[in-house]
Amino acid sequence: MIQNLFISLLEILIGLAGGLAVGGGFVAFLTVLGIIPRLIQLSRTDRFLQVYIASVILGSLFGTYMSFADVTWDQPTVLLVLWGVFHGIFNGMLAAALTEVLNVFPILSKRIRMDDKLLWFLMAIVFGKIAGSIFQWTIFVK
Repeated sequence: MIQNLFISLLEILIGLAGGLAVGGGFVAFLTVLGIIPRLIQLSRTDRFLQVYIASVILGSLFGTYMSFADVTWDQPTVLLVLWGVFHGIFNGMLAAALTEVLNVFPILSKRIRMDDKLLWFLMAIVFGKIAGSIFQWTIFVK
């Protein structure tokens, strides 16, 4: 009895410590790199700051709940496509904000001596990503 209680308390402590570590890393990622402020600045949507804050918090809580709950979501295909589009937009905007903050593309284009072809370089990356995603979802996901 006491041993089971001790094991349960130890599991709770380990789970809480792991959650704090992952949460701290997520917050550090968003704040230190300035992803969300840069995204707000680029999209000129500073009037929706409270919506951004609520979206990050509610999205994190909902994602955590969906990860641990035994919930099956049998939805119509149209709704799942819309859900996937929103996920794609979020991931694309997050990646774009990250690369913008780190100035990856200007540095890379200078290193490979393509300064004057930066727009073509970005378009090639965008269309390559689209083609790769379509290929993956039509061939590998059935």
